[in-house]
Amino acid sequence: MQRTLKFVKHLPGFGVECTVLTVDPEQGAYPVLDESLAAEIPAGVRVIRTSTSEPFGSYKKLTGRQQIPYGGFANESKTSLQQQFFKFVRGNLFIPDPRRGWNAHVLRAVANLIDQEGEIFDAVLTSSPPHSTQLIGLALKQRYGLRWLADMRDPWTDIYYTKELNKTQLARWLDARYERQVLEQADEVLVTSPDTKRLFLGKSPALAAGKFHVIPNGYDDSDFREPSAPPPHALLITHTGTISETYHIEQFLRACAECARRHPEVPLRLRFVGHVSAGVQQQLAAAGLTDRTELIPFVPHDESVRYLLRATVLLMAIPDVDHNFGILPGKVFEYLAANKPIICIGPVGSDADNLLQECGAGHSYAYDAYDTMLEYLEELTRQWQQNANLDLPALNHTMYSRRALTQQLVKLIVK
Repeated sequence: MQRTLKFVKHLPGFGVECTVLTVDPEQGAYPVLDESLAAEIPAGVRVIRTSTSEPFGSYKKLTGRQQIPYGGFANESKTSLQQQFFKFVRGNLFIPDPRRGWNAHVLRAVANLIDQEGEIFDAVLTSSPPHSTQLIGLALKQRYGLRWLADMRDPWTDIYYTKELNKTQLARWLDARYERQVLEQADEVLVTSPDTKRLFLGKSPALAAGKFHVIPNGYDDSDFREPSAPPPHALLITHTGTISETYHIEQFLRACAECARRHPEVPLRLRFVGHVSAGVQQQLAAAGLTDRTELIPFVPHDESVRYLLRATVLLMAIPDVDHNFGILPGKVFEYLAANKPIICIGPVGSDADNLLQECGAGHSYAYDAYDTMLEYLEELTRQWQQNANLDLPALNHTMYSRRALTQQLVKLIVK
């Protein structure tokens, strides 16, 4: 949860005293954990870790899996009958999501702070997904009249994987009802992209555009203190984060293979840092790129940043799903901070495409734009032969620093 962590890191610098309520890591279940990020919590910030009630322990026992699924099941390539059953249970018995069991624990902790200890809070910020967290804000608004900022990092009922959950009509109605209640009763709604703002605004005629604020994800200057170090002996294209078949990078991989065939004198290499689905690994093999590709499993955030700085070019992909024009991954801002050329595979004209062009870092290629991708890769090989360092001039991205974005949040907190 880097977005919330970075807000908490910078809010004290603007005179905002924070209390954070989160889950006891011994009781919560997560696909991955990055303990290194805990070092960024300011010493003066009070962190209260509560118990939780989640079904994920039972899920692992029943399925025999060591890892729980991501929200969109991106770490589960094949769908068995068993998985279909669990998706149905997830979509119809856990509304809005299985994390809702945490809410009662949080509400008790807040009641203790306010009713027993006499704490006074000026505002509450709830960040999601999981969108069940927004129901905590709704309850606190109704119970204490606190000013409430709902931070919606992703769509809710329109999230791309909702179709896979096989929801009944009743489940869809209840989920949409929760969504409307949150959007209508929150004092301010924060979103990460313009298209997501448009999506939420259409949920109710009672919603006013003025309560919606686009505060995108960003990058932290302190994460980029090390110098850029692109490899001198390879044209290295790096992707960080999870990637699966839904990202449709097949044509890009074909273009890489053809570029390498046409220019054997240029050592073209690929590096994926993070979870790479079995399907994408098969695509790499089919393109003949296995020997040119390095797969590195999950690494802590600071190490992930180092991989960005050690790349020649950065690869980003937007999943080929509904409402993907508003998908603006948090990592794109760290890509920008690395000052490397960025190749984005995804919808042309999307929020991500517009951001890259606005900052002069690159642009998007449609999933099937093989010829255009190959043309650009060949241009990069020509540039690399002249100079192995393809770093861009200082990009215009300072407005996306975490501190600048936190300053925008402060204005809403004290509004």
